[in-house]
Amino acid sequence: MSTNISSTPKLDFRHAVKSDAAAIAVLVNSAYRGDSSRAGWTTEADLLTGTRINAEEVMQLIEADNSVVLLCVQDDQMIGCVHLEKTDDAAYLGMFVVQPTLQGGGIGKQFMHAAESEVQALWGVKKMWMSVISVRAELIAYYERRGYVRTGRYKPFPSEIGDEFRLVENLQFEEMEKQLN
Repeated sequence: MSTNISSTPKLDFRHAVKSDAAAIAVLVNSAYRGDSSRAGWTTEADLLTGTRINAEEVMQLIEADNSVVLLCVQDDQMIGCVHLEKTDDAAYLGMFVVQPTLQGGGIGKQFMHAAESEVQALWGVKKMWMSVISVRAELIAYYERRGYVRTGRYKPFPSEIGDEFRLVENLQFEEMEKQLN
């Protein structure tokens, strides 16, 4: 007897609502900052300290025009989120997170594809773009494997805001983009 066992997890995707804001903030901060983020490979804990985003800021993203926070859900548990925003003829992808303990198992790849499909369905855009901290070589390589290319455009990293503090000098963002089919 042969069984077909898929190693790809079953994921669902939905738009965030206001009541999700606090849980999204916890998920994002756990994936980027502090010791909890070190369980995954997307941590910024060696670059920055403090809070990446709070519930009020997440609420603003959820409520903004031409803005969606897409959630990745597995077994009714929120395990990922991404902020998508229409910008001219493209969509911006930011705050892309998979729960640190689940990283490296193919969830991000599926979630990225779902986000790209979502912006095409919502806004009919043909390009997705993002900003990545330029010293994050492993993250840039991950996005390159997903079809994103480096544009050569850089933006200064914002000054410290709230309790966020840089541990590394001269941080900057590098823009990447992908033409969507």
